[in-house]
Amino acid sequence: MPIDLDRRDGVATITVANPKLRNALDVGLARDLIAACDEIDGDDTVGAAVVRGAEGTFCSGADRSLLDADVDQAGDEQYTAMGLIYRSFHRVGQLAVPTISAVRGAAVGAGVNLMLATDLRVVADDAKVLAGFLRIGVHPGGGFFTLAARTAGRETASAMGLFSEAVSGEAVVAAGLAWRAVPDGEVEDVAFELAARAAADPALARATVETFRRELGPPGIGWDAAINFERPAQMWSLTRRAAASRS
Repeated sequence: MPIDLDRRDGVATITVANPKLRNALDVGLARDLIAACDEIDGDDTVGAAVVRGAEGTFCSGADRSLLDADVDQAGDEQYTAMGLIYRSFHRVGQLAVPTISAVRGAAVGAGVNLMLATDLRVVADDAKVLAGFLRIGVHPGGGFFTLAARTAGRETASAMGLFSEAVSGEAVVAAGLAWRAVPDGEVEDVAFELAARAAADPALARATVETFRRELGPPGIGWDAAINFERPAQMWSLTRRAAASRS
């Protein structure tokens, strides 16, 4: 299964498991991630959730086959597929419980969006965070700028989204992208320990995280609007990229 859902002591752990593609998000995985979130929200005994990647890597982004040069980016099938990828990490951001990303290895592209979808992040001190959209000739998608700016501010959003800066280790915390950087082998334990504090009182955790998000919601346009606002520019960039690959 591309998504593994485990529940222990009031904490739900969502594991993204697509190791052959370094846990890239594909359509099947996106559907399962949404279903896992629905299951968590329906279980009142869960008071917090941790999102992690299998085999020491968080998420390498969207499955590159979705960027294939021969795919019509404006076609119904492709538009629906990419929308499902966006919906999956957006759904993580809507979970009814406090959420933590446990980031090991790397978070790249849409994997950064998944990381930023949670309320808090714990990263390995050797983890690498790279938006990298422009490096591959693609406009950012999934509301990246809204997510990055609300978490780390305009300067970091600019450095990552416009200039493809990679951020590693302690610099991830210094940039405001994460709460703590710890040795790789401790990431998931620290994330679970933090999550367990909220999970001790699930009803209070759910009520409090709703208030937290309403009071500190994203600046500028909302995330929902940002996803749709970016889509035409991203489709244009993908179509242009496809044309260049054929020439």
